[in-house]
Amino acid sequence: MRYPPSLALLIEELKRLPGIGQKNAQRLAFYLLKAPTERAEALSRAILEMRSRIGSCARCFNLAEEKLCPICQDPGRQSSYLCVVESPRDLMAIESTGQYRGRYHVLTGVLSPMKGIGPEDLTIGDLVHRVDDEKTEEVIIATNLDVEGEATSSYLVNLLKPKGIRITRLARGIPVGGSLENADQVTLRMALDGRNVV
Repeated sequence: MRYPPSLALLIEELKRLPGIGQKNAQRLAFYLLKAPTERAEALSRAILEMRSRIGSCARCFNLAEEKLCPICQDPGRQSSYLCVVESPRDLMAIESTGQYRGRYHVLTGVLSPMKGIGPEDLTIGDLVHRVDDEKTEEVIIATNLDVEGEATSSYLVNLLKPKGIRITRLARGIPVGGSLENADQVTLRMALDGRNVV
């Protein structure tokens, strides 16, 4: 079916969003077409404002509208603990637990020789400076449990270990609600290796 050019253009742009296929793009486009003009304008303004205001925190590389993000501005955070994550989304996931009260460092990616991404393409140099300057006692490495995340974790451990600080890695294993029979061998092995005393 041929749509009017402006509607077809909107559908094509919506399809570029992650997780949005043809049908969802059409559904969203028709919603916006029928929505009050104010709603479409508000969405448009929100997108443009977000794009113009959001940058990176000068200290941790989290998302920020000012020089420092709200976490780096918070005097109640424990500055001796530094949780290293791949992206602001990972930071938000940890923050949503309400359990961690330290500071963060966002790598802005992971090491990936196949994609040509080396240490100089990430914020690893800034991390080393922070560890030295901020009297860090513990670095918690919270990279993903995929090949690139594990390679990045190993690189960071080798880089930071000579500094004599405590380096930890997020626990891995069987998720809450998961069953042993459905877990793969690697997950089971990590769960056994990371078992806790009760």
